[in-house]
Amino acid sequence: MATPLLWLTLFFCASLSSFAASAAGLRLELTHVDAKGNFTAEERLRRATERTHRRLASMGMGVAAPVRWSETQYLAAYLIGDPPQRAEAAVDTGSNLIWTQCAECRLIPGGRCFHQDLPYYNSSRSRTARPVPCSSAACAAAETQCSRGRGGEAEECAVAAGYGAGSVVGVLGTEAFAFASGTMARLAFGCVLASELTPGSLDGASGIIGLGRGALSLVSQLGGGGAKKFSYCLTPYLRGAAAKPSHLFVGASASGVSGGAPATSVPFAENPEEYPFSSFYYLPLVEMSVGKTKLAVAASAFARRRVAAGMWAGGVVIDSGSPFTTLVDVAYRALRAELVRQLGASRLVRPLPRTGGFDLCVPRGDAGGEVVVPPLVLHFGGGGDLVVPPENYWGPVDADTECMVVFNSAAGPGGSLPFNETTIIGNYMQQDVHLLYDLANGVLSFQTADCSSM
Repeated sequence: MATPLLWLTLFFCASLSSFAASAAGLRLELTHVDAKGNFTAEERLRRATERTHRRLASMGMGVAAPVRWSETQYLAAYLIGDPPQRAEAAVDTGSNLIWTQCAECRLIPGGRCFHQDLPYYNSSRSRTARPVPCSSAACAAAETQCSRGRGGEAEECAVAAGYGAGSVVGVLGTEAFAFASGTMARLAFGCVLASELTPGSLDGASGIIGLGRGALSLVSQLGGGGAKKFSYCLTPYLRGAAAKPSHLFVGASASGVSGGAPATSVPFAENPEEYPFSSFYYLPLVEMSVGKTKLAVAASAFARRRVAAGMWAGGVVIDSGSPFTTLVDVAYRALRAELVRQLGASRLVRPLPRTGGFDLCVPRGDAGGEVVVPPLVLHFGGGGDLVVPPENYWGPVDADTECMVVFNSAAGPGGSLPFNETTIIGNYMQQDVHLLYDLANGVLSFQTADCSSM
């Protein structure tokens, strides 16, 4: 179980109700955070770069910091309680807990609220709010701990979660959730009463919907009857106002795309037992190619290893909350060197310093003629390949320049164990790819798709 920085008390008097989920599954519309602003493609890419750098910096604050959300990317709206109250959450495959900020954060001594665009959820105004008792199986999850009074009697199930952007604490309850697809379910969630988060890191959202492997994640709670799976398809977010919403499917509604490009399936790599590493989605990456040229990088560069008790470094994590992909040093250097060889050193240009520290760029459009960037191919154990088109690992940084938006995990303020040895496949590389996480069978399937048409 996690040990929080602060356990707070909230009293309830109703009993726990059983979970309920729709047999049809869940469909959620996802909105990219930059859709709220009138940003150009270059500004969107710059903002994503800043999020990536802040995320890596936050990871370097200590080896206990988990590889998970620190800057929001995709938001989902839902209703909570009866009568319903509006809420909006960041969707994150790197964590488990579903949580929303609660109005009591303004009333309890020591409570700290962060800014959100919608009103705070108020459990006292809901007829369906219930506490989770310490005796419940839900209170045995990694993010929970039974909080006791001075006399030693059990009072409540407290909850805490740590992220790259800070931490939140509160109490675990159950509540009625309703989604735009018409799905309704009673879910266990964290009613957050205090937080220490980087200002603005949630971009006005009310909380987080975790999609990790843990018992309290949305996919685990809705995954009854062998339907423990979810899928999503992310539309390219550099299209600005023309970009359509992305979509997330959980449970029975999650499936592959019929027709179109063939689907490829790879087994998930084995997870460590220790939390939070047990929550992540590791993939068996063994090789990389630039065009038809394989890089001289050993499969061991992508292997996971124990660096301390309960602490793991290395491995390859696919993450919906990270904007750009980060590669371990040896893989990044090999990728950059091969691209320089294929593109030609004479064609490379230096971007303006304010564009984010990119170190591999080419002229864009009329600035120097078209430069053909080769695709990047990720080779996974079991024979599956993910072909990454240039637009999913390069992007426009200004009117005249386009740069590779893959970073070295060992560079910058976040370059310390365990993260300088970890490869993270970010959501920019996942655009216009339909990904199906089949947890029941331990397989990730992916196929190229027009996500705007789903």
